[in-house]
Amino acid sequence: MRDESTPAEIGPTEDGSELRIRWRDGVVSDYPPRYLRLCCPCAACVEEMSGRPILDPASVPLDVYPARVEYVGDYALRFDWSDGHRTGIYPFTYLRELSPSS
Repeated sequence: MRDESTPAEIGPTEDGSELRIRWRDGVVSDYPPRYLRLCCPCAACVEEMSGRPILDPASVPLDVYPARVEYVGDYALRFDWSDGHRTGIYPFTYLRELSPSS
């Protein structure tokens, strides 16, 4: 894995409102929970053949949050969302691409 897509540290921001990933190359990315939920790459949220998003943003609560975060091997995170969704796997390379701060 390239340094820019390898997390050095993963946890909440100081106020607990966002997920923070400090990447091995020193970049820090803060992710609002709803932003991550709307970017879910699973087959229930993205059409597999075209890659077209099929998740209706209006169906995701404004206050959605990850009730649980799990590592998937050493390459991804999986979230149990407060809206009951839990099938998306977010590879670190994908999270780095999504980074609002890099």
